[in-house]
Amino acid sequence: MNRPLLLCGMGLAAAIAYPLLVPNYLVTIGMLVFFTAFIGQSWNIAGGFAGQTSFGHVVFFGTGAYTSTILQATYGWNPWLAWPIAMAAGGAVGWVIAVLSFRAGLRGSYFALITLAFAEVFRILANSVPFTKGGLGMLIKADPRPINFQFKDPIWVYYLALLLCIVSLLIAWQLTRSRFGARLVAIRENEDAARALGIDVFAEKVKVLTLSGAMCAAGGTFYAQKYLYIDPAIAFGVDKSVEMLLVSMVGGAGTIFGPLIGSFTLMGINEVTRWLASVVPALKNVQPLSLVVYGIMLILIVARLPDGLMSLFRRKPRHA
Repeated sequence: MNRPLLLCGMGLAAAIAYPLLVPNYLVTIGMLVFFTAFIGQSWNIAGGFAGQTSFGHVVFFGTGAYTSTILQATYGWNPWLAWPIAMAAGGAVGWVIAVLSFRAGLRGSYFALITLAFAEVFRILANSVPFTKGGLGMLIKADPRPINFQFKDPIWVYYLALLLCIVSLLIAWQLTRSRFGARLVAIRENEDAARALGIDVFAEKVKVLTLSGAMCAAGGTFYAQKYLYIDPAIAFGVDKSVEMLLVSMVGGAGTIFGPLIGSFTLMGINEVTRWLASVVPALKNVQPLSLVVYGIMLILIVARLPDGLMSLFRRKPRHA
């Protein structure tokens, strides 16, 4: 057995055993690590592998959350059946945004800003139209049974987040081995050169944003079922977009394990700052402290490790 496969197997075994050995609050933290890694990977598929940087990826997250919640709370759908519909809705929104943006020739910072604009439009719509209940938000009836996508024991939510994370890693791994992934890398490195090589740049970018949107929408449904409540600020808030981008950039955009490494790192920072706030009275307001640390880390990584923390594992010693 080769070394990378052995390490992956050991990591998976540790992740499976983890909730059996720790108290519930640490199980919840572990769940958040894998969930954040999953939505970060959804950003990484488009922003890292294909170079289509998005500032408004939360538009897909919110689409998935609202689609499944409306189907469940308003029309009585089972949430497990509503989940694939929510993913299809997220993929459809990704397709529409991609067609409109790339047909207009938007790329780089212009594309990033247009995705942010779409997210804001969706937030305003969710705050205004009656079927989303506006600013009041939507509640999902608590009925903690697995058939209802609700669990009494947090260990099952943890394992579901772990499964989502594994699926996202497999998708990223497949991209590194497929022609589709190779075409995306060519587009990321030099779009004009890729077009000159005969790659249908428009079609490939539409495909990857559709895939990314469907993945992110799956995360939105998971979030809604976990917390049983959504509103426009939660579903379409820019902080979720920043979180997706941040874990990918910190861990290593365009790499398989980058979002997972970034999620572990940022969640670790969050817990350390929380602990500091509990023992140092002057640091009681933990949220600004964690944001300050995030900012410092991002500056250091951009300056010293532009390829993210994953580059530490790839760097080889120089020989004279």
